[in-house]
Amino acid sequence: MGDAAETEELARRAAAGDRAALDVLLRQVRPEVVRRCARFLPCREDAEEAAQDVLLQVARRITAFEGRSRFSTWLYTVVANCARQKYRELKRRAAERPEAVDAAWYVDPRTTSVIAGSRIDLLEALEREHPHLVAPLVYRDICQLEYAEAAERVGVPLGTLKSRLHEARKKVRPWLSDAS
Repeated sequence: MGDAAETEELARRAAAGDRAALDVLLRQVRPEVVRRCARFLPCREDAEEAAQDVLLQVARRITAFEGRSRFSTWLYTVVANCARQKYRELKRRAAERPEAVDAAWYVDPRTTSVIAGSRIDLLEALEREHPHLVAPLVYRDICQLEYAEAAERVGVPLGTLKSRLHEARKKVRPWLSDAS
């Protein structure tokens, strides 16, 4: 993503209305955004579509970035939300056209992330039963933020984040072993 201080400065300037800074910022973060989206969506095309959604949201909502947290943390929230939305859209499409999901014959690239399964199913199941455990898992295990940054983003002390993360991993582990 380039130099972190440079990215933060570009984000601050873009949030203040500097269009040139926004253009540079979007070009600079794009590879990292695609990589982060691919953590949620295994199909490259799906990850790239979600990344485009992320960049559009950043462009539209950059003025909402107030600089209370680091830009990278704010960006990961947008990534997580857009990737989850893209996955829901893919699941909806696959449900509407089940004949396209015959993986033994032909895999429709638009539904590959659905066929492969996704962390998002786990997150949604966890969210139904233990919503307070989702954010720690997303920020630390999927977005791979440092513990301190994840705690800051979730708005809890570091010890609480670690405790919730441990509990979330414990809840998700049986679901992962069932899926394999």
